[in-house]
Amino acid sequence: MVRYYNYDIVFAEIPDETTLALNITGCPNRCPGCHSPHLQTDCGRTLDEEELRELLDCYGSTVTCVAFMGGDAEPATLERLAEYVRSVHPELRTGWYSGRTELPDSIRPEVFDYIKLGPWVETLGPLTSPTTNQRLYRVRSDGNMEDITSQFLRK
Repeated sequence: MVRYYNYDIVFAEIPDETTLALNITGCPNRCPGCHSPHLQTDCGRTLDEEELRELLDCYGSTVTCVAFMGGDAEPATLERLAEYVRSVHPELRTGWYSGRTELPDSIRPEVFDYIKLGPWVETLGPLTSPTTNQRLYRVRSDGNMEDITSQFLRK
């Protein structure tokens, strides 16, 4: 069961998107220096199709993307929820911020429009840092992933 701690409408997580970002709990990664250690616990509201539908009923017309921020403990459930978003709101894009270094073999990347991979490494910084280890990918319909991390760098 996937749970989420909270959500927000954000503009910086996915380039050129107004994103409903859901902060998923139960993170198994335990990255040193984690900026959201409360998301390591199994707390919050259950995120299932019904809960997601209620959120989309409220915010679906004001956002262009739904992003799951975390969820590494249950990637198959996130994949199913992303498919659900596409089925009820095909105009919305979907994203997954994962702390993994690679996608699990069982995950079909084309279910998402964006995937961020990489654990938090405090000394390397976030996606806006030129030294970051994290990468944001735009996923093509054939499942190929294009690295778009450079869009975060300030010029």
